[in-house]
Amino acid sequence: MPTLVVILGPTGVGKTELSLQLAEEYACPIVSADSRQIYRDLPIGTAAPTAEEQARAKHYFIGHKELTETYNAGQYARDCKQLLNLLFKTHDKVIMVGGSMMYIDAVCNGLDHMPDVPDSVREQVRQAYHHNGLEWLQTEVQHLDPLYWEQVDQHNPQRLMHCLEICYVSQQPYSNFRQQGATASERTFDVDYHVVARPREELYQRINLRVHQMIEAGLLHEAQCAFQQLGISLQPCAEGEQDRLPNSINTVGYKELLPYFRGEYTLERAIELIQQNSRHYAKRQMTWWRRQFKNEPSR
Repeated sequence: MPTLVVILGPTGVGKTELSLQLAEEYACPIVSADSRQIYRDLPIGTAAPTAEEQARAKHYFIGHKELTETYNAGQYARDCKQLLNLLFKTHDKVIMVGGSMMYIDAVCNGLDHMPDVPDSVREQVRQAYHHNGLEWLQTEVQHLDPLYWEQVDQHNPQRLMHCLEICYVSQQPYSNFRQQGATASERTFDVDYHVVARPREELYQRINLRVHQMIEAGLLHEAQCAFQQLGISLQPCAEGEQDRLPNSINTVGYKELLPYFRGEYTLERAIELIQQNSRHYAKRQMTWWRRQFKNEPSR
């Protein structure tokens, strides 16, 4: 049976270089499992593989969606499995690398079976969020599903709202439904996990440095162009108004820059927030992987 070699690790840990080394060793392609590298026009802020890196091995799912398109774990799992069926006809191994936990889980363990959410409940949750803000979402999720709260990106309103929708409809924690996908026996390939780790202080130093390198590489211009392409004004919002950022741009490295462009705080403060939120995201990734793959080998 062919093998999907999955390289896991927190943001900034060095997954890209390991993926390239293994791809060269196995003479096989690389499949990205990064929910933001999928989008075009965001190569700096998403730390997408450079042209030189992509020349070392064939890459898939890098920059193949427009910023205006919606794309989720279910669509990725469908598209990725179709691609893997083709790649495994000519390769014994394929590398998967990325930091999007839900994408990797959807491919390797199947999709969860969720109850249907009526439009009225979805609208109820969205209205409550826009009226009460992110802090209300965080408090509700932490109260209704503390297990999922420890795993989720706690600053991603889309995921938090989806959790609440399921909780309200089912009267059960969202996490109850998240282990009911396909089992390993239903896969047509084996999975070999490689978890990349570094000491926490070293990882955080790498993250802080990488943010400065992104700024020097042109992140500000990239973010401005992305906001303009999406029709998001760089002028201050009217009091009480909140932006509804598209999923493609509602991520660390971009959402912190919008208030800076609007004059709400300094560039220094924006950089501090990007570094801080990147470290928080890395911590959540490590927590999730320790729970999911605690018995898997590290490399």
